[in-house]
Amino acid sequence: MESRPTTASAVDPSRVVQAIRSVVGDRAALHEPEFAGNEWRYVRDTIDTGWVSSAGSYVDRFEEMLAERIGVARVIATANGTAALHLALVMAGVSPGDEVLTPALTFVATPNAVTYSGAVPHFVDSSEETLGIDPYRLARYLDRIGERVDGQLVNRNTGRPIRAVLPMHTFGHPVDLDPLIEVCERHGIVLVEDAAESIGSYYKGRHTGGIGRIGALSFNGNKTVTTGGGGAVVTDDEELGARAKHVSTQAKVPHRWEYVHDAIGFNYRLPNLNAALGCAQLEQLDGFLTDKRRLAERYAEAFMAIPGIRFFVEPPFARSNYWLNAILLDEPDLAQRDAVLGATNDAGLQTRPVWRLMHRLPMYADAPRDSLVVSEAIEARLVSIPSSARFGR
Repeated sequence: MESRPTTASAVDPSRVVQAIRSVVGDRAALHEPEFAGNEWRYVRDTIDTGWVSSAGSYVDRFEEMLAERIGVARVIATANGTAALHLALVMAGVSPGDEVLTPALTFVATPNAVTYSGAVPHFVDSSEETLGIDPYRLARYLDRIGERVDGQLVNRNTGRPIRAVLPMHTFGHPVDLDPLIEVCERHGIVLVEDAAESIGSYYKGRHTGGIGRIGALSFNGNKTVTTGGGGAVVTDDEELGARAKHVSTQAKVPHRWEYVHDAIGFNYRLPNLNAALGCAQLEQLDGFLTDKRRLAERYAEAFMAIPGIRFFVEPPFARSNYWLNAILLDEPDLAQRDAVLGATNDAGLQTRPVWRLMHRLPMYADAPRDSLVVSEAIEARLVSIPSSARFGR
């Protein structure tokens, strides 16, 4: 799949509408779930048997299916993706007073999970090639602001330990992880993957989420695979996974009747009813991915001849699930971006900008950050377009 070279010129919003319609038809939502398999049969089974809460065979099956797909030792199904992120950070050793490096270009759940951990999100810039953390820029930044104190990387501007880095695989496109891992090893920080959007995406043949020490996935209603609301913690560390499962169930010590809890835990487990939906969805994942790749190819062709804009394609080292397809203006221009958003939504085609950058939100305005010039440019250029799998058939 190729995208044409960029040349700066004005964008005609009507041509964007025509291009999208040539692929998906007259009206389209941004991303809709599809239930064409065993969803009703499995969900009805949980109701008929009474196993609808956080214990049940579908939870076990869902975790096993995910572990096989991602290639990890342990999966812990959770109530939602944000809970999975929070649990992953706690398991990675993130503590109150720490800093966690996160992209400014992300969904708000990423820094929120850091904040739930008592830590401080520290925003870093993204790469135009991946839409995720730029590992080379990050390396230079840490050389400037970091120092080793008793073996721990510390932000010399704040005096706080920098405990972890939390890359998010934006719209399903994998971050360039090898150089990011080198940064982590050099500075002694933990890699926690926010793979909320990237079920079915691979970095150099390895599934996202299972490459760092621990990772988190989301199965919200708008994701490639949905459990209605749900998430998962994934890790190849058997001991860490066992601890995460224990803590996610209020840290209750197993016993036939006693209520004994040996730590402060969380009520984060996924109900069996939702897991049943997830099992049926995972059975169809390969088909969803095939359809979404075909949809991306059609979009790439449709936008090839439109001046001033290009379709975003996966980086060369990755295979993306193309969860959300996106187009980029050749130059940052909020007025042009909003003209495209207005024209498409007026035409019944649901499109959206990328999330408002995290440092622009009031609760994170004072958080530490690097220069965010690339993220700010992407914010003023990107529009996500209808991406439901059915449009690829």
